[in-house]
Amino acid sequence: MSGKRQNPPTVRLRRLAAELRLLRSAAQLTREEVTERTGVNGVTLYRIEKARARPQKRTLLALMDLYGASATQRADLLAVQSGSHDQGWLRPYHSELPEEYTAYIGFEAEARSVRNYESLFVPGLAQTERYARAVIKGVLPTASQREVEQRVRARIERQAVLTKPNPLQLWAIMDEAAVRRMVGGREVMVEQARHLAQLAEEPHVTLQLIPFDKGAHAGMTGSFVHMDFPDAQDPELVYVDTPAGDLFLESETEIRRYKSMFEHLQAVALDMDDSVKLLDSVAGQRD
Repeated sequence: MSGKRQNPPTVRLRRLAAELRLLRSAAQLTREEVTERTGVNGVTLYRIEKARARPQKRTLLALMDLYGASATQRADLLAVQSGSHDQGWLRPYHSELPEEYTAYIGFEAEARSVRNYESLFVPGLAQTERYARAVIKGVLPTASQREVEQRVRARIERQAVLTKPNPLQLWAIMDEAAVRRMVGGREVMVEQARHLAQLAEEPHVTLQLIPFDKGAHAGMTGSFVHMDFPDAQDPELVYVDTPAGDLFLESETEIRRYKSMFEHLQAVALDMDDSVKLLDSVAGQRD
């Protein structure tokens, strides 16, 4: 039997589906209860929450009314819904939004594996609390203490994906600059280097460092994250953090380009054992 091939859901549609699932869960409602109270067909609701169907605006409004969505959430979800057919997504940065509500964290929580290259930072999933606090204060110098602590808490909570029963597969490559830069002071960086070395012992984590003496390499253009997902209908994503906002890429051409870039970085980086030796050296030099 032949049939029309269904296009995979776009990154925006997937994010909309995830946010609606979270809102329904927060409202402590079953799908059956939502159907009874809104009149939205149960099959339709299921398809919306699985990113298999784009909700009509009136349906989205009815769901947000029932779930008690805030004004900010309503505006955000309506904007996502209006462009849900488009590939790619530059999500504007809003300093007033806490980090735990950003789209990236939602995708990371759903991912099967993450390949992360960082040129200047230790990857968020591998940061200690003190390093994370120092980084956030440095990158966001105008943030209030409350905002800093909110973001630190969100960053540390994200790391639960590495300790859950079926943990995220993390492959992180860092330029040596990420562990040499004195973020938060000597004591903080010794703790961070040792944490990285300990994390490298986990079977689902691979850490590699690119030493300074390797010279120029493909990652010098900037950091990025490549994610894939358990559901075959959810395409791979590439995430790039820019000053303008969160950039999500999903075209096959972009995915191939970043996968190739990561392969080049794997080849130029030290292997796991030598990377851990470099981390031990960094920690020892700072004791």
